[in-house]
Amino acid sequence: MLYRHSEIFRSLVMGADLVLVAAAWMLAYWLRFETGLEVTKGQPPIQDYALALGVILPLWFVLSRRNRIYEAKRLGTFVEESWDIGRTVLGTIVLLLALSFFIRSYSYSRGAVIIFGATVPFLLVSSRFVLRKVLRSARSRGYNQRFALVLGEGRLAEEVIERIQGQLGSGLRILGALSNGLSGRKVGSVDVIGQYTDLKSILSRDRVDYVILALSSEESQFLDKILSELEDEVVNVMIAPDLMRIATLNSAVENLDGLPVIHLRSSPLVGWSSVKKRSFDIAGSLLGLAVTLPIGLIIAAGILISSGRPLMYRQRRMGIDGRVFEMLKFRTMHAETVPKGPVWAQPDDPRRTRLGGWLRRFSLDEVPQLWNVLKGEMSLVGPRPEQASLIEEFRREVPGYMLRHKVKSGMTGWAQVHGWRGDTSLHRRIEHDIYYIQNWSLALDVEILLMTVGSVIRGRNAY
Repeated sequence: MLYRHSEIFRSLVMGADLVLVAAAWMLAYWLRFETGLEVTKGQPPIQDYALALGVILPLWFVLSRRNRIYEAKRLGTFVEESWDIGRTVLGTIVLLLALSFFIRSYSYSRGAVIIFGATVPFLLVSSRFVLRKVLRSARSRGYNQRFALVLGEGRLAEEVIERIQGQLGSGLRILGALSNGLSGRKVGSVDVIGQYTDLKSILSRDRVDYVILALSSEESQFLDKILSELEDEVVNVMIAPDLMRIATLNSAVENLDGLPVIHLRSSPLVGWSSVKKRSFDIAGSLLGLAVTLPIGLIIAAGILISSGRPLMYRQRRMGIDGRVFEMLKFRTMHAETVPKGPVWAQPDDPRRTRLGGWLRRFSLDEVPQLWNVLKGEMSLVGPRPEQASLIEEFRREVPGYMLRHKVKSGMTGWAQVHGWRGDTSLHRRIEHDIYYIQNWSLALDVEILLMTVGSVIRGRNAY
């Protein structure tokens, strides 16, 4: 059976890859110098390029091991594998060019290197595609399969089963589930074939390659007993932690001096993502301020003439990491009726000025927030900032409410363009805010900004 010789199989795949890398390098030489393409500096001897394989192949070997291309990844996707191959090819080329630059005794044709850089990924990815097809066909006939038991009975176990069954080409087959409370029933689409106490007898009776522990938090008292029973077994053990019940933003595993720790609530907008979003905000706010300057001056003059000073309304709002800032708006209420505490605006609010009602209808009162964006207190797109005095009430009412403060507040957001603004369902707003944070991209920001234009024109919940 192939599963007993997986290490040999992976070694053969590596050997085949080395052959393809060497073939691609020599093919690049042939295409560049033997097919009639113009050669301005003379044709180098083929031996020089053949000798370069003494550097290229070791580089490929080291980088491919570093990128874990040849580790068993039954549940890995073809896209992930292709990406790993691309990174290894790029690293090999960069190091080869760096070595040739520093040695300075010989330089390789840029055309040949470009051809090599295009040919290698194509050959290797194509070979992986064919290999996956062959393995999937073999697994459908019962070859090269692994068998798993899933322990658990909650939604976590159901999710694990669904993910495994969604990877048809992995060759991982679920024999059944073990559960203390669902004996004779099903977990997801899999039959429950026993209780946790039946684990050792099933392992001695059936071929089981993996035991997957997907215990819910309510079943955590069984974990130590199950692990002790598995201590003298040769089966592979995997644990799916019950993190699904905990609202997370950007879960990640980090090494703490050899101890793996899981981040549950780290911000997803870090590194280059934060740089891209901040650059987008700066460019967008500068453009917005330039475009709206004439309109802003007209609005300011209108407020001054119709109801006097102040022109702006400043309100304390909570932003990223719980920091409080003053959010700017054009004043839309009579100065003597501007609320001192948190009060929701209402349709046909009698406190509004005539100009203020028009400004709110088209959200023009929020134009000054472009200055908040430029200062870095807000973003163009993000969860709308709430009044700081309401936060304590909201965080008691809505579990996970404070997660929305892991990113900058926005002038507009995913919740607002779906109509959840003002005095609407707080729970629905938080659901939309968390969705935005988990799925952030610049493309999503642009989509929300375009949708905001439509929302402004329709005046949804704008009062």
